[in-house]
Amino acid sequence: MSANAPPTVLIVDDDATLRGMLAQFLGDHGLRVVEASDGARMFERLATTAVSVVLLDVMLPGDDGFALCRRLRAAGHPAASNIPIILLTSVNSDTDRVVGLELGADDYIAKPFNPRELLARIRALLRRSDSGRGEDARSGAEFRFMGWVLNPRHRSLRSPNGALTDLTSGEFDLLLAFLEHPQRILSRDQLIDLARGRALTPYDRSIDVQISRLRRKIEPDPQRPRLIKTVRNEGYFFAADVDAAGAGAAR
Repeated sequence: MSANAPPTVLIVDDDATLRGMLAQFLGDHGLRVVEASDGARMFERLATTAVSVVLLDVMLPGDDGFALCRRLRAAGHPAASNIPIILLTSVNSDTDRVVGLELGADDYIAKPFNPRELLARIRALLRRSDSGRGEDARSGAEFRFMGWVLNPRHRSLRSPNGALTDLTSGEFDLLLAFLEHPQRILSRDQLIDLARGRALTPYDRSIDVQISRLRRKIEPDPQRPRLIKTVRNEGYFFAADVDAAGAGAAR
């Protein structure tokens, strides 16, 4: 995709009428839209199109949205292991929401929804991705902690043994927020703001779910975390020393 090309949204939903309405609305607001009616067509689109955000319906024929989200987030998936995913569902269930986030979705919206709210969430994810390629990329910083190396320019994380670790967009931005503010207690609201996420309510569990996923990827023992510690009734605390090479010092 050229630098001036509009972001591309892939709508995966078996309701052709809804796909058409969303494609018209998003297109009118400056986004390019491609469509798929099921998982097989979704992967065909991803193989041939540079997609910026996936809108993925949970209730699909064949593999449902949860199964497809899991496949997309599988380590090293060639199509879209780190493309932002927004789940669409007709069930406004907190349990389903948490399941989706656990599988690696970046956001979740219940049908029927206001198209303007969906547009705002898409734009928030796009801004978050652009920020990672913008200010952080220009700084040239690499953040090092406990043998790990996070590179904002390439949006990559390498383990102490040098292997690349797959992170979702939300997980990456959350970890970056911790590394920019190490050894400080950060509330959930502060983390939401620092990670450039959408505006969430104080009771939203998204941050807790993302932290749980992040711990499973970087902690030696996620049940006894040494890096991301919980401070009861206050928030979270990144305990390791952080070396921000190329940026002077962690902020």
